[in-house]
Amino acid sequence: MHDTSNPVQAPMLAVEGVSGGYGDVNILEDVDLHVVAGELVVIVGPNGAGKSTLMKAAFGLVRVSAGRIRLQGDDITNISPDRLARRGMSYVPQEANVFPTLSVQENLEIGGYARVEDGRRQMQHIFELFPKLAERRKQPAGVMSGGERQMVAMGRALMIEPRLLMLDEPTAGLAPAYVSQVFDWIRAINGEGISILMVEQNAKQALAIADRGYVLATGRNRHHDTGANLLADPEVADMFLGGR
Repeated sequence: MHDTSNPVQAPMLAVEGVSGGYGDVNILEDVDLHVVAGELVVIVGPNGAGKSTLMKAAFGLVRVSAGRIRLQGDDITNISPDRLARRGMSYVPQEANVFPTLSVQENLEIGGYARVEDGRRQMQHIFELFPKLAERRKQPAGVMSGGERQMVAMGRALMIEPRLLMLDEPTAGLAPAYVSQVFDWIRAINGEGISILMVEQNAKQALAIADRGYVLATGRNRHHDTGANLLADPEVADMFLGGR
């Protein structure tokens, strides 16, 4: 986890007063968020709060109608996802995050499309991080379990060696045994210096490993603090974390 004791460090990602959504309907209203290099930041909140919409807005998949999104100081508002990938951002959606008819290795190869150099070294690194993928590299991703597909999706996102990895509900629908494993993988990836922004339904477990957290409700910022402080806040616990 990142040392957040230096308050003057410029953010890698900055969401500044962002409103936006689908068509003419705004889901997000004046949302602020930032991720400092090396941090693990979690977004939690009730269903329909706008958490996934915020992630999609940051990755150019949802229209931003007001405010700005910056990557290392550069305005990336409404820039296309392929251009953002070339700037070091990766995004793993909650659903449809693998190519089911392609093998594990082919999924990883497609993930490296934005690379300018050969990706074999990074693929080997991913196989070391996820040994089961090395064992099943020729197996179609669609026949794997939910937890195994999540490995493929995260591995594919890592192929470009991102500076910022965004994960939308990485434990959704997984068996309990895999939930803890996914959080272990996320900590390992963050330990390599990759910044992580994550939306997560298992809010208590996510905040327990997070440097900082944001609580969204009805498309607006409600709380922002360290993960530990949010977990200890009685109001946050009662209203958003299912009690203490």
